Amino acid sequence: MTNTIRPLIAGNWKMNGLKSAMAEFEAMLAGASDVAGKADLLVCPPATLIPAFAEKARGKALMVGAQDCHPKPSGAHTGDLAAEMLADAGAGAIIVGHSERRADHGESDVLVRQKAEAVWRAGLLAIVCIGETQQQRDSGQTLDICRSQLTVSVPDQARADNLVVAYEPVWAIGTGLTPTAGDVEQIHRFIRDLLTSRFHGEGTGMRILYGGSVKPANARELMAVANVNGALIGGASLKASDFLAIAGGCP
Repeated sequence: MTNTIRPLIAGNWKMNGLKSAMAEFEAMLAGASDVAGKADLLVCPPATLIPAFAEKARGKALMVGAQDCHPKPSGAHTGDLAAEMLADAGAGAIIVGHSERRADHGESDVLVRQKAEAVWRAGLLAIVCIGETQQQRDSGQTLDICRSQLTVSVPDQARADNLVVAYEPVWAIGTGLTPTAGDVEQIHRFIRDLLTSRFHGEGTGMRILYGGSVKPANARELMAVANVNGALIGGASLKASDFLAIAGGCP
């Protein structure tokens, strides 16, 4: 079953991109149909660009998403955006629990779960991120951290069509470092076993993405690993040529 899951190649632009980035996004749209046979494509720009990107992407083989949301649908939360607002702006998916949100904003597993529930409340796809730091890895806690984050961050209502899990070893994000293919296979198999144990048949069909310094040079090897059903890409998703090349590396 895990070998027949359609991959998802998701780009997280983080805090990058002005209106001038439309030209790069249009290049992605132009090349999307060439790789759409291999994978679903998603780009998550800053919230300021979602409406314009979503309008350009209408009817094309590329979905636009968001990088975070507030758990509540409305209220006195200055500077925050509800999942419903992002859906209204054209987002089809929302990333929650990214390690940078967990570290920079002190987001807990419980809050990440509440945000995932908010994403579903708005009718969107939730991409829940998990992963260990260098210190946790060095102390042999990788599997315990992944188990704990996955157990608490993913709500009980998860299904194969509303949840994507992204494993991102924090020490590999933006550093140029990546785990070996063997390491990735071990951890993704561990995540798959946890998902199938908890969600049974749904768990066998959930997509598990790898994230952490994914680039065209290593994408093909990573995408060939069992239970790797795509990638969550940071810096390499800012360039159409790199993003499309990574998608083209899917089996």
